[in-house]
Amino acid sequence: MKIKIDDIVFEKLAKILKENELSEIEYKEGEVKIRLSRMPGNGIHKHVTAPEDFSKDESKNEPETIVETKSLNWNEHPGAVKSPIVGTCYLAPEPGAQNYIAVGDVIKKDQPLMIIEAMKVMNLIKAPREGKIVHIAVENTEPIEYGQLLVVIE
Repeated sequence: MKIKIDDIVFEKLAKILKENELSEIEYKEGEVKIRLSRMPGNGIHKHVTAPEDFSKDESKNEPETIVETKSLNWNEHPGAVKSPIVGTCYLAPEPGAQNYIAVGDVIKKDQPLMIIEAMKVMNLIKAPREGKIVHIAVENTEPIEYGQLLVVIE
């Protein structure tokens, strides 16, 4: 079983690492441990360690995963979708309804991503292309600025 660690946790840890000029930072929640280490050339190694009982099949268990990333800035990702207007973000079509998208969803071009309300007008934000949602940068009912990152489609 692959362990999914929230991208937001990774981003926040990377930001703390960079802002405080640390060479390594470690975070533990329950039995999952994340360790970020700086590499030469601005890269970061992400080490995720989980208990062995996370996998039902002991022979395929991978308790440590190492991922190398070159850039942690989602704004520069080629699949970044930014807000065309200022307003309030709504991730679902109405209160209590299921969100339009979630991380990991495979979407089609022009599929609804969210609504941004501006001056009592509900503006449906649609996917500019097909792909997989790899990052959602906003929360429901969050105020949004023009050009602010909304989601990343890979």
